[in-house]
This record gives sequence, structure tokens and C-alpha cells, in this order.
Amino acid sequence: MNIEQNLKEIKSTIPESVTLVAVSKTKPVSDLMEAYNTGQRIFGENKIQEMVEKYEEMPKDIEWHMIGHVQRNKVKYMAEFVNLIHGVDSFKLLKEINKQAKKHDRVINCLLQIKIAEEDSKFGMSADDATSLLQSEKISELKNIKIVGVMGMATFTDNMNQVEKEFKFLKHTFTELKSLQPELKTISMGMSGDYQLAIDCGSTMIRLGSSIFGARN
Repeated sequence: MNIEQNLKEIKSTIPESVTLVAVSKTKPVSDLMEAYNTGQRIFGENKIQEMVEKYEEMPKDIEWHMIGHVQRNKVKYMAEFVNLIHGVDSFKLLKEINKQAKKHDRVINCLLQIKIAEEDSKFGMSADDATSLLQSEKISELKNIKIVGVMGMATFTDNMNQVEKEFKFLKHTFTELKSLQPELKTISMGMSGDYQLAIDCGSTMIRLGSSIFGARN
């Protein structure tokens, strides 16, 4: 598995405007450093503890993204350094992120996770919930978080028509939300198996693991 080659290949096929998050969960620091030395600076982890350990060991110009489901009681461990939290699916979680960010005098970027898949196993809020959240008074009181866009996870299926429908729904939701909050800019959707389709449907940020690092152990 040649991480450098994989990265260069992927980067040559995606538009400049699309941000590549290297999903490095379960991978050793040596693998991440190989990607780092190829120029990759954005890494996504889905377990806070693992991300903290890697953060401590690795160069400080890395942008760390939390891409997994976030437990409120663990936010404090990453509040000092996390750059973007992809999976924000409730106001309670936003409130906790804001509280912890404040302690470090930081503003943490957040994406609202919208439920686009038909599977029950995926977290996320409905498009209506996201709309009411952005319009609510209480959100304007949170000065240490910034909602910068949306994230979605498509159904795990080989049926690309289904996936495309879900991606288009996320793009549509983003457009609606952007009319309420013009500074929204990020649509995080698309993984190793479907990122080209995601980009065609309007994704601005893709989360790739196995196509960079190989299958997970």
C-alpha cells in the first residue's frame, strides 16, 4: 500500500475547491506521517482519545477533524485543539462544545450532521431541526462555536441511485440553510466508495480513509 501514491492520485482527480480529509482512525502515527510528508495536513479521527494521542505526538500545523459521533462528556479532551467537528447533531452538544471552547478562549467550527440515510443506525438531525436551530435565539448566544456547514452520511449500499438521492438532499438542505445563514460554506459528504459522486452532487469536503491508507485492520 503506497500512501504517497494514493494521495497524489486522489488529489489529481479532485477539484481544487474540494477539501480532502484523510480519515486516519485506527492507523498508526507512522502512516499518518507518511501522508503528512506527502503534504496532507487535515486528518479526521472518530475517537477523541485516539485523536488526542496523535495530536500530542504529531506536528502542530495539522488540522484535526472529529468525524465520529461525539459524546458530550468527552468534548473537553479535544476542545484545546480540534479544528472542525463534523457530527454535531443536537443543541445540547453545541452548548457543550461552546462551553469547553470558551475555557480555551477559542472558537470551534462545527458542521450540523443531517440525517440523509434511510438506515436507523445513522445519527443526525432532520433538515427541519437544523432550520429551527439556525433561526433560534439561543444559538446566537453561543459565541465560541461557529456553524460553517453540514455533514451527511449516505446509506451503506451498492445502489448508487439511492446514494445520489441522499447526496442531493444534503445539497438541497445546505442551500436552504445558507439562505438563513449566508456564511455557511462546507458540505462534508462522500467517502472512499462514493466521493466522485459526492463531488458531482456539490460536496466541498470528502472524508477518505481506505483509499489512502488501505483497508482498516
